[in-house]
Amino acid sequence: MLEAAGLTSAEETVYRLLVTMSTASADEIAEHTELTPGETERVLAALIAKGLASGTERAPRTFAATPPDVALLPQLQRKSDALDQARAEVTGLLETYRRTRRRSDPDQLIEVITGAEALRQHLRQIQDSTRHEMLWFCKAQYVAMPSGSNRAEYDALARGVRYRVLYEQAFFDDPGAVANVTDGVRAGEIARAVPHLPLRLAVSDRAIAICPLVPGGPSGSSEEPTTALVRDSSLLEALIALFERYWEDAVPLHVGASGAVSADEPARGQVLPALDRQLLSLLVAGVADKAIASQLGLSRRTVQRRIQAMMALAGATTRMQLAWQAARRGWM
Repeated sequence: MLEAAGLTSAEETVYRLLVTMSTASADEIAEHTELTPGETERVLAALIAKGLASGTERAPRTFAATPPDVALLPQLQRKSDALDQARAEVTGLLETYRRTRRRSDPDQLIEVITGAEALRQHLRQIQDSTRHEMLWFCKAQYVAMPSGSNRAEYDALARGVRYRVLYEQAFFDDPGAVANVTDGVRAGEIARAVPHLPLRLAVSDRAIAICPLVPGGPSGSSEEPTTALVRDSSLLEALIALFERYWEDAVPLHVGASGAVSADEPARGQVLPALDRQLLSLLVAGVADKAIASQLGLSRRTVQRRIQAMMALAGATTRMQLAWQAARRGWM
């Protein structure tokens, strides 16, 4: 048990015995441990050298254990720190190794997956390993996972993973789709809708993505999907940028008390106060908050508070989304 602290089996046996006794002679230790006198002397000498025991100088010589918190814990902490440093070094070396392999081996960048069952398995594995965020394009007519069957999403949401999911309008025509979206939003999914999506896509922690190479037919057809597993590369960055671009233009979805899914449609008849319209115009023009506050005679905190209020009114999570929604709603 104490091998990690550098003790042999015999040394651990003798040290544990000394811990249970205030002092003991070599003969007493030998009698309790069934070691020979010579072996006992060698083990005691090793324990003293390692700072785990001490012995009297006068005969009859006796031995006592050094307290474990003094003898063992600092040593174990030093080993733990060394292991942490080694682990960090190995992680860095692994990343360097992967970058080197990616330059020379395309298989390190893109892995081809064939068939719906293999696709389902990879989607489950990726979601199970996600720690921070999943990005998802949901198109109509599922290929691998029918509505409501992606239980890995609910497990991930329960452990704090953020899900941002984009649905194309035709998706809601699939059987069970509305109930699936309702359950997802209630579990914590952040959902939006767009008229059309260009492809199916899932991205885990911005580190790995799954997207189709050959779409395949809907479930039940004879055409099997051929899918790419894309790792850290310019292609992955492009897929993430594609998701974010569609996300900015999408309409947020909400679930009402009745369980109905509704969208935040732009209210063009809504009129902002003149001060907010002026503030918004300056914001869209790229003027900094401090300069806006000075020009409008407001405090910087007031400017930020009014911007937050407009973002909430527009259902926007970023200032870029606020500008886009403001243009759609005719606020400027």
